[in-house]
Amino acid sequence: MAKVLVLGGGLGGVETAIWLRKYGFEVDLISDREYLYIFPISIWIPFGEISFDDAKIPLAQLAKVHGFNLIIDKVTGIWANKKVVEGEKEDYTDFDYLVIAIGGKKLRPKGIENTLSICGDPIEAVKIKEKIEELVKKGSGKVAFGFGGNPKDPSGVRGGPAFEVMFNFHNYLKKKGLRDKFEITFFAPMPRPGARMGEKPLKMMDIMFKRLNIKKITGKKIKEFQPDGVLFEDDSKLESDFTMFIPALGGHPVFKNSDLPLNEGGFIKINEYCEVLHNFDETSTDKFPIFAIGDSSAICGPDWRAKQGHLAEVMARVTAYNIREMEHNSDKRKEYISHINIICLMDTGDGGALVYRSHTKTIFLPLPIIGHWLKKGWGWYYKNSKLGKIPRIPGM
Repeated sequence: MAKVLVLGGGLGGVETAIWLRKYGFEVDLISDREYLYIFPISIWIPFGEISFDDAKIPLAQLAKVHGFNLIIDKVTGIWANKKVVEGEKEDYTDFDYLVIAIGGKKLRPKGIENTLSICGDPIEAVKIKEKIEELVKKGSGKVAFGFGGNPKDPSGVRGGPAFEVMFNFHNYLKKKGLRDKFEITFFAPMPRPGARMGEKPLKMMDIMFKRLNIKKITGKKIKEFQPDGVLFEDDSKLESDFTMFIPALGGHPVFKNSDLPLNEGGFIKINEYCEVLHNFDETSTDKFPIFAIGDSSAICGPDWRAKQGHLAEVMARVTAYNIREMEHNSDKRKEYISHINIICLMDTGDGGALVYRSHTKTIFLPLPIIGHWLKKGWGWYYKNSKLGKIPRIPGM
């Protein structure tokens, strides 16, 4: 059977490896981390509801369960015309298909070192916890939560986790009897942050902000992050003892050290089948199919599209299927664009809300109390189903 090289040990890369193994392919998976980090449940690390280790699954364990070969290395270059993937430890040339799922790279606005992100380096979740504990010990403070956008590719945004950590922080302070001692402010440079969720969810978010006494500053571009707050383009300043900010997503730096086709935002161009739109030059003697999924790819679709973990997994399954059909010399293909939607079980710490938007409908369903436990249940399901301890629900 043919051999597939998968780059990336995140949600998309692991899902690709699992499905390729189901189809009988030999799979090498390269990751620069030894674990799969479950970002959707990391929102609880800052509040001590789960530990850092609870949000991790060892990749060696997943490799053993599903039968793929794990390689711990950092990819430094991808050269399709030479059929070479460069790594810090060695170069990789032994493969028939290549799947790129190494994610993107957060943009770095001026002063970003004065913030922490729940969607950045996983260890930042622990640092956020330490900062929150420091402020709680002090007994009062001003805390700002925000996220940015990428004008070159609007899909490179992570807004939901910022809302979730902020709402969880409100609930955390409320339990400790300190909510009235803290000022919480949400900020974002776009005029209507969260608009991609749809009009109804956006209106409900405004109601929640007022009910929870959370201030809001939107539509002001960020000039600089400072140790004591956020400076905007009009030189007004949001004072903050701690700022949590999720930068917009851009193309991974490795892509600049490649011969792959990129869009303006730095993401890899693909077609509806997740296949990279690469034109091999006349020097190429060994042409092979290349795929890119998840945050690595320039996804197409409606203006409200966003890069989310569940879409990366859809693209992973589409890619695995299409590789199988290619190997069987079949013209059958699956596409990912009709599966684009926004789906989020937004957790607030004491409940939650289901947010869903597709090509045909928008749903915002408040789930008091049960929403929190449904998301906790999803985390348990995700870990145990990935490890083969329980059956997987189709489509999840």
